[in-house]
Amino acid sequence: MFGCFCRFLRSLAKSSRQPSAALGCEDIDGHSTWGCQGQTQGDLSDMNTFPPRRIVCLTEETVETLYLLGEQDRIVGVSGYAVRPRQVRKEKPRVSAFTSADIPKILALRPDLVLTFSDLQADIAAELIRAGVTVTAYNQRSVVGILSMIRHLGATVGQERRASRLVDQYEKRLAEIERQNGATKRPRVYFEEWDEPMICGIKWVSELIEIAGGEDVFPELANQAAASDRFVTSEQVIEAAPDLILASWCGKKVRTEKIAVRPGWGTIPAVQNGRIVEIKSPLILQPGPAALTDGLNAIIDALELVRNHKSK
Repeated sequence: MFGCFCRFLRSLAKSSRQPSAALGCEDIDGHSTWGCQGQTQGDLSDMNTFPPRRIVCLTEETVETLYLLGEQDRIVGVSGYAVRPRQVRKEKPRVSAFTSADIPKILALRPDLVLTFSDLQADIAAELIRAGVTVTAYNQRSVVGILSMIRHLGATVGQERRASRLVDQYEKRLAEIERQNGATKRPRVYFEEWDEPMICGIKWVSELIEIAGGEDVFPELANQAAASDRFVTSEQVIEAAPDLILASWCGKKVRTEKIAVRPGWGTIPAVQNGRIVEIKSPLILQPGPAALTDGLNAIIDALELVRNHKSK
């Protein structure tokens, strides 16, 4: 997803929401799929296929996870936001944005299983379920939730052991990074997920900031799953006085120069010292492997800028 809720965040600014594509399954021929109930031989699916052979992923993190598990051949369709690994854009057809999807195109792929994320894709999931497609909706919002998703998806495709090894690797690295930064002074960090309205970071981002050795200035808001519950004002950010501003505007290019000239922000240490850093959305705003690896690395690198400045 870019955990990112990109289109949803734009809809908050516009007070509207994109509808999902119209349902149309009358042209789909019979196919044996995994886990659907109440189907006859001529319908979309039956219950005889495990692991599922034809999977559609409507967010990025499940795509990357399946590739890491060596199960990419099961993927028959992906989100238009999927960019990891790089070859996915050439190898897999795109069937959705985030809050909208081409339902007829998905059905034409005859999926055994469709993987979705959160309530923001609930309407898409409902249409697919009514069409007889099996849907798994993940809802991970924390580091532990990300690791659990990887284990669950691994079990779903018959790769429990490989998924367990992958999670063990992530857990060991996270623990080691946290240990290394445990005794250091923690720079105060404001993470901006969207600019208009301003939205601070979700829980997994807040947790990764802490693991990397920073201090999230809005930890109490990070526990709120809905973006609309994480709105902040300029006054709140100014009062929080972050040493570092991290920004990832959900697929939209971050304009650091515009952040720097917001009224009253000249008193913020991060602005005074030029510590405003963009982290690309595919790295940090998708609750999956990217956030635990390259996303975390980007946070660590940004925090080093602050520490090196203070040590001079």
